[in-house]
Amino acid sequence: MKKSLTIFAAIAAATLSLAACSGAGAGSENKGSKAELTFWHGYTEADGKVLNKIVDDFNASQNEVSIKVQINPWSVIDDTLLPALSSGKGPDIVAMPAERLPVYADKGAFVELDDFYRDPTSNLDKLAPAAVEMETVNGHKYGVPSGFVPLAMFYNKTLFAQAGITTPPATWDEWIATAKKLTVDADNDGIPEQFGLGLPDHATVANGVWPSLFYGNGGDIVKDGKAVVDSPENARTLKTWVDAVRNDKISPTGLDGIAGDKLFSSGKAAMYLGGPWMSSIAQESKIDFGIAAVPAGPKAQAASAIGISMAVTQQKDDSKAAAARKFFSYFMQKEQATAWSLGSGWPPLRTDIPAGAVASNPVVEALTKQAEFGRPLLPGVVNSTDVLTAVDKLTQRAVAGENIKDLLSETQASVQKVLDTK
Repeated sequence: MKKSLTIFAAIAAATLSLAACSGAGAGSENKGSKAELTFWHGYTEADGKVLNKIVDDFNASQNEVSIKVQINPWSVIDDTLLPALSSGKGPDIVAMPAERLPVYADKGAFVELDDFYRDPTSNLDKLAPAAVEMETVNGHKYGVPSGFVPLAMFYNKTLFAQAGITTPPATWDEWIATAKKLTVDADNDGIPEQFGLGLPDHATVANGVWPSLFYGNGGDIVKDGKAVVDSPENARTLKTWVDAVRNDKISPTGLDGIAGDKLFSSGKAAMYLGGPWMSSIAQESKIDFGIAAVPAGPKAQAASAIGISMAVTQQKDDSKAAAARKFFSYFMQKEQATAWSLGSGWPPLRTDIPAGAVASNPVVEALTKQAEFGRPLLPGVVNSTDVLTAVDKLTQRAVAGENIKDLLSETQASVQKVLDTK
């Protein structure tokens, strides 16, 4: 899963995947014949094996639908989906980073699923509301989530113990105070040998680190289709964290996501924000780590969530769309949803699967306890990648020391221009 999420970070996302097929009523529409569907996804590690087994189990469970999986790198899926659909050689079901869903929905590539969500046999009534929100574009649902996980705070238990700290911070004030205590400049040369926090200022995981901070202080990036970057709340957030990085040196400046991963895995950062893949990185590096929620800001406790969506592509044969829905219903059954969560490392998508049900996987259990704080990143925003690029430049330049007021004004105009572009 680590590799999957690393690829997503490059596109503006991180680990993930899934896809499938289904269709309530497929049997009546395909009497005597089996609907054959192709499913593209990018899961290549343990998560891929679990997903493929669920698909195989679905195929064996009935005689109306057969799904064939085709695994492609996430970037390849993104590059080739539209040409493949135009030539009639595209998939019937496709999984992709959730922030890319609006792009294709806006182009008419996906089937609207509003009726499916209202169907009592869909097994979608228990989905986490925030995960459903990320599937909504222009008021309509175009996907079914296969993954939704808020960023979490990973912390080095050994460094905490050495500093006499017994519990992770719960608020921003505690977070900054803890980071200061864990920042060590033994030779007083102005360059710490150990940082209290690894806080990337650009190219972060799915670009979700700084939006999480904005949410915590009551800010946002886009609201009701309008740019809201230039706000007093975001100005205060930037000042708080820029001061902590530049003046208190709790984190290196100019840090990107890849370097941040290495900083934490090398034991040189005591705290770091990341997703499930960070557990694999920490384990491989023999870091004794804990997982806690992103500390609460002055206004809210919230964390940007990474998501993967499964969508049904537009087909001339309506029976294929029905067959895809049949698979989705199977995938969202409580038993299958639990198995997927345990095997993939994602917290359960269903709200009726408690943390105790996935306790055999401690990482999943910890992330499940924090799922309520997750917020989808730019749900329904078609040009989300360009919006996130503008925010990325804002945070990097702010940490580098440029004027925050001027940067917010400039970024506001850039984001609004992106939103106005069709």
